[in-house]
Amino acid sequence: INAEYGDFSGPYMVTVDNMAFGNPTKYWQLDPAKITEMEWDTAVLRASQEYRGRMHNLCCDNCHSHVAYALNLMGYDRKTNWNMVHIALYLLPYSKFTGIGGFLKTYLPFFLIVAVILVVVFVF
Repeated sequence: INAEYGDFSGPYMVTVDNMAFGNPTKYWQLDPAKITEMEWDTAVLRASQEYRGRMHNLCCDNCHSHVAYALNLMGYDRKTNWNMVHIALYLLPYSKFTGIGGFLKTYLPFFLIVAVILVVVFVF
């Protein structure tokens, strides 16, 4: 499969194959059989066209909102009320790491910060 990925990475900008925070470390493999309204490619293209006209907001209108908009257009899983919270909640049980490197990039910084805090608290 030859695929490309888009990212609503800044104000009025949807980049292709160039994510704002680097390559993905986790992914959620969607089931094409659950698309009910619009073809996949058409929905993704329309969502990207829409988000090229929007101001990026890290908290309220971001890359997760861009994905939710595309899922709403395609009627994924017979739903049209996807939002960034739904995306985050679905990523928890359904996503997979891209590999051990993806796992380390995701969690190693957190564990290092916790280790430093523990050393400072218990050693000094």
